[in-house]
Parts: sequence; C-alpha cells; structure tokens
Amino acid sequence: MCNSPKVSHTLALATVFVLTVILTLSAQAQTFTVLHSFTGGQDGANPDAGLTVDKAGDLYGTAASGGYTGGDCAFYGGCGTVFRLSYKGSGWVFTPLYSFLGGSDGAYPEARVIIGPNGSFYGTTWQGGLRNCYMDLDTCGTVFNLRPSASACKTALCSWTETVLYRFTGGTDGAFPESDVVFDPAGNMYLSTYNPAVVDKLTLSNGGWEVALSCGFEGGSDGGPPISSLILDSTGNVYGVAAGGGAYNYGLVFQLTTSGSGWTEDVLYTFQGGSDGLYPMAGLIFDQAGNLYGAASSGGSGNGGTAFELMPSNGNWNFNLLYSLSGSGGSRDGPLRSLTMDAAGNLFGTTYSDGAYGAGSVFELTPSNGGWIYTDLYDFTGGDDGANPSGGVTLGANGNLYGTTSFGGVSDAGVVWEITP
Repeated sequence: MCNSPKVSHTLALATVFVLTVILTLSAQAQTFTVLHSFTGGQDGANPDAGLTVDKAGDLYGTAASGGYTGGDCAFYGGCGTVFRLSYKGSGWVFTPLYSFLGGSDGAYPEARVIIGPNGSFYGTTWQGGLRNCYMDLDTCGTVFNLRPSASACKTALCSWTETVLYRFTGGTDGAFPESDVVFDPAGNMYLSTYNPAVVDKLTLSNGGWEVALSCGFEGGSDGGPPISSLILDSTGNVYGVAAGGGAYNYGLVFQLTTSGSGWTEDVLYTFQGGSDGLYPMAGLIFDQAGNLYGAASSGGSGNGGTAFELMPSNGNWNFNLLYSLSGSGGSRDGPLRSLTMDAAGNLFGTTYSDGAYGAGSVFELTPSNGGWIYTDLYDFTGGDDGANPSGGVTLGANGNLYGTTSFGGVSDAGVVWEITP
C-alpha cells in the first residue's frame, strides 16, 4: 500500500480553463486502409491494445483471443496471439509470432508488446500464470518476454520464443494486468494491475524478476483502479490515472514518488464530473516542456469524453480542458488509450464508440492561437472497416497513422488499419 495520498487544496477546487476552439472539420480527405482483418483463427481475434512500431517500420501487436484453442483456451475461443505486419513489395504481410497456451504460460493479452532495452519484446497477459492465486479464481496474469527463435526457422511460420518473467499472486503485487510495461534507464519494469489495483516496480535479481515496490489503490480518495499504462519522468517519478475514486468518485491523476522503502502518492487532479470529464482510462504522455496530456473516457460538455492538459506551476498542477468530444454519455464512449503527440505538437487519439456511426473514430487536435482545432480523421462504420478502437494511434516514420479495432472486419474479430494523410 502507498503512503496516504496528498491532495493539493488548490487542485481540489481548481477551475477548469477552457481553451477549446469549437471547430469540427470533415475528415474524409485522408485515405483509410484495412491492412489485416482478423479471422479468429491462428491470426487471433480482438486486438484491443493498439500497435508498436520498430525502427524498420514493422508493426507489432497482440490479439486478446484467437490462436491456440486447446485445453483452457477453448473457453474464450483461444488464449490470444502476438503478431507482426511487415511492408514488403507493394503490400503488408501479416505473420503470427506466438500463440499463448493458457495455464502457466499466460492467456488473453490486453496490452501492447513493448520493445525493451535489449531489443526484444515485453508484455503482460490478463490471465494465465499461477493456479488458484486469488479469491479462488483460476489465474492472475503474467509478464512475458518474446524474441525470435534462436534456431533457424525451417517452416514458413516459425513461432517466437516466449519466457514468462513473472506470475502474479493476487496479493500485494496485484492481479489481472492490462497496462503496457515501461522501463526506467536502469532496466526496471513498471506496470499496473486491475484487481487488486496495484502499481508495481519489477527488478531483475539473481536471474529472475521480483516486485521491488508496490502501491495498492483502495478506490477511495487514492483512486482506483489504475488500469492505464504508466509513464516516468527524468527523476524516476511515476505518473498515471485512476479510472474511479477520488473526492468525487470520477477518477484522478496521480504521481508516485519514492519515499523511504515505499512510494508516496500525490493526487495531481481529481475529476469533478463536470466539463472536465469522467473516468479517465487513457494513460498520460509528456510534451517536451514537461506538461502532461491525457483523456477522460466520458463526460464533458459533449458527453463523449475530454482531452486535457496538466501544467506544473509552483508545486501544483493546473488543469486545462483542451476539447470536449461528442458522444452518447456512455462510460466508455471516448478515448480508452493514451493520446499520441507528433513532433509539431499535434495530438491524435481514438474514441471507442463515438463517431458518426457509433462504432468509434480517429481524431486529431491541432494547437492554434491558444486553442485547439478538432479534426475528425475517420469514423468507423462497424462493418468491414472495423469497430470500437480501444487501442490508441501509432505514428509511423512515414507520417502515416496506424491502429487496431477490437471488433468489426470481415469476421467481426477486429482489424489493423492505416490512415495516410
């Protein structure tokens, strides 16, 4: 458990500063392309988390189901996969890299794979790992490493080698991780779990990974659960959002600082349920000036969630509302994953079920004269183009945008998409 959270009185009563330019531009000048439509077979199904791009421009992702259907994996139609898309010749080639086997191996990845300091891939699975680990539930999730097989591949499809680095116990280390892992310069890993709601720091010790620090969230003034991915600043402080809890029970933004042998939680902003938004599920990002950007999944004046900025000022953080998205008022209408910022300071994101057809959208926010211009880049129809993008936007070196949808496509198992400006 963390030390008791500190809440700035100034922030608890903060005024929401509206810097929004109310301007919506039609978005259909861009070219939208489906790069892969999942079948629910060996390629996987329901790619919920979005994509990671390497230096060569290849795209990597996870599918939460599909793949291996033996044993325990039959229940959800497969325990999930890791995949790659590579551009070759005049098109994209899809390659399944690994199928999770359930049990101690791991199952149902809800987070992206991330390129670690050694160039291999790291990720988490929602289940799998230890049996009967928590409240008589079957398994509590894993942290894994994935790399190409050391031996030469003799077939067209060669499975990569997976190593389970950590299996959650459901105790003070938490259970059911769905956040990306993030590394500090020393090679330590950070992540969050859903229930119990915990932020963990994992360190490598004697050839294995162990929890060095953990911070439990109880769902009250400290917030909970911290389901989004975390970020670190240059001094090692950890930042994230809690989707609920806080003074108004609408969620909060927090900072964890090392204090003795543990962490101290500071509440940077508590959502009030008004124009500032509700239930932040998307993680945070920094700009070069040290300002934080994030999104709320619901609420705001448009009932579709909000995009916001937190600016440090004399030991406090000032909340600025950037834009209120339009939606139906559902708790998961708006962005569910972190926004993405390009070199020019433009923000990109997805909404889960907002948009012209109620199947989600891709949008851009452009800074202009102290405000922000909203551009609708694409509205998913729920058909072959996909539906419900719970993952965020990935920027390619070529300037194109990439992402996934959880559903839709020819088999209603999700798609990988590209938007070309």
